[in-house]
Amino acid sequence: MKDACCTLDNCFLCRHCIPDWKELIGVRKKTEYIKKGKSIITEGQAVQGIYFMYEGSAKVFKNWGDQKELILRFVRPGDVLGLRGFGGDTVYPISATATEDSRVCFIDNTFLETILLTNPSFTYQLMKVYAAELQNAEKKMSELVHRDVRGRIALALLEVELIFGTNVEGYVSVSLTRQDIASFAGTTYETIFKFFNELLDQKILATSGKSIKIIDRSRLGNFILPKT
Repeated sequence: MKDACCTLDNCFLCRHCIPDWKELIGVRKKTEYIKKGKSIITEGQAVQGIYFMYEGSAKVFKNWGDQKELILRFVRPGDVLGLRGFGGDTVYPISATATEDSRVCFIDNTFLETILLTNPSFTYQLMKVYAAELQNAEKKMSELVHRDVRGRIALALLEVELIFGTNVEGYVSVSLTRQDIASFAGTTYETIFKFFNELLDQKILATSGKSIKIIDRSRLGNFILPKT
């Protein structure tokens, strides 16, 4: 990965803070390079600060049962990590792991509090992110309860394509493991394996290694529709 620095174009913090703060942020922030598969935040870890993703991607998840994960969302450049660990909580309630080589900007809690008190636009935008994250978590729980497993898998595939986009060949830009798709859909690897084979046979889906291509979005979307 080429060296990268936080800019006004791709960093949530710099984009919403008062321009005069950029120099101070450059001094106080810590840039971290995270290799694919390595942890950024660990559930139960003491809260030290907040992370801003500006290159790469990550999965945000909670431990679910015996050595299982429930992926709550995926993080892209411009997104925030560790927001729920700020405030009254003393430990992070979620984990985050890089799904590709990534760079993050870290701000410690003390400096973050100063920014929140002096940058109303940043504070407001961070509140919107927090509200959206809560809504997403509530939606995730509702999907697990009310939608059947095939519908959840189909929805997960369409959401992954929307989040990451596609390359010139039409494959989702970030290669995710089948287990990641299962964890995002709230199901098992075995169920994903069987349903993927069905989608491949019906020419709804195509794969190349870990890469996934949705060939027929309309037919895939039919699995999401309520049963009549």
